[in-house]
Amino acid sequence: MKSPRNKTIDIDLPEGQEYLDRCFKGNGSSDPLPYDKMQDLLILGDSFSLFPRLPEASIDLLITDPPYNLSRDYHGNPFSRMDPEDYGKFTRHWLEGIRPLLRDTASLYICCDWATSLIVGPIIGDYFHLRNRITWQREKGRGSAANWKNSMEDIWFATVSDEYTFHGDAVKQRRKVIAPYREDGQPKDWEDTPEGKFRDTCASNFWDDISVPYWSMAENTPHPAQKPEKLLAKLILASSSPGDLIFDPFAGSGSALVTAKKLDRRFLGIEENPKYCIWAQRRLEMADEDPSIQGFSDGVFWERNTSRWQKKR
Repeated sequence: MKSPRNKTIDIDLPEGQEYLDRCFKGNGSSDPLPYDKMQDLLILGDSFSLFPRLPEASIDLLITDPPYNLSRDYHGNPFSRMDPEDYGKFTRHWLEGIRPLLRDTASLYICCDWATSLIVGPIIGDYFHLRNRITWQREKGRGSAANWKNSMEDIWFATVSDEYTFHGDAVKQRRKVIAPYREDGQPKDWEDTPEGKFRDTCASNFWDDISVPYWSMAENTPHPAQKPEKLLAKLILASSSPGDLIFDPFAGSGSALVTAKKLDRRFLGIEENPKYCIWAQRRLEMADEDPSIQGFSDGVFWERNTSRWQKKR
């Protein structure tokens, strides 16, 4: 029995069949998928076989979290660690598949752990304009017996061309002011509010304000590599505009799709695990009732463990 506060979404077949029925079944056909059919769609199928069926130059923003080069069981879909050369070939395979689908103005964000990042980063640069590497603090897990605790992950930022979207003002972080400086008696570059003294700062490429989903958060699922909606919201707000089409070819439990929906973007995802598709569809349904994003309100991102985020945007 789960605790009443445990909000983890863990629906299985056959209970989740109604959610699975909402997915487009992508295997067993080679027919093209027209652009107007790709709006707000989750496809159950294999990405590599589906790439040729999707219309070229249709995606505004790619955000994806492919399997890291680790041996892991994704609820019945195992992924085995490869030698670096083979993992590089795997990465090139899917990058070559998505390259024709991206608009000339599109951006990409690709998630990695530190070891996978060493393989993936240079390869991305062979296909796209590499712009930056974001490092974010996972702060999950307590063990550290024989090595430093691995609490950081990378996100590579790239663009198709030199013409791309970037809304820096949309992703400012609200930080507490430690040493409030005044000029002529007035706050200098900070705001004095009933809740404290704050400054809205431009986002850097190191993020220490992210909470990994846990059991009492409504977005949580048992997916072993689920990314937080707050993390994805930063990427979506910075590198797309309302109405743009966001694509995730390794959709998992649907975090990128759900966050895109909450931020008034269109979405397209591909996922081969039926269980994950069920969880994603349930989360998409929940987004209709509650579009809030933990850690984001009033147009700014709040520091970790602050309570103001609970106010709905």
